[in-house]
Amino acid sequence: MAVRKATDAELRILIHANEKVVVKFTKKDCVICERMGVTYSRLSEEKEFKDITFLLMDAIENPVSAKEVHLTGTPFFAIYQKGFLTKCKLISVEDELIDFLHELLSNSHNFKTSYPV
Repeated sequence: MAVRKATDAELRILIHANEKVVVKFTKKDCVICERMGVTYSRLSEEKEFKDITFLLMDAIENPVSAKEVHLTGTPFFAIYQKGFLTKCKLISVEDELIDFLHELLSNSHNFKTSYPV
């Protein structure tokens, strides 16, 4: 599945319409964001991650969503499962992003401590 660009207005709809969602928050002047963008796009096409919806959001253009996940820099990734924000963090290397995606696939999140969105 290709990476889809999303906005603040679309995010809430998309996280409720798709069971597993990962969002990459980026900024135009972020060199690491560019490098991780290539990795993110490639991973979105891998069969292993076919059940995950991959979204891309500009942190400046989407301040509501950026604030919701407590954005602390870019590239910043957030995972949602069944409409709940379950984890978010800065990621700058491919292996860490792959581990993050595996965590989303593992269904190991404790929804009692998740944040409803």
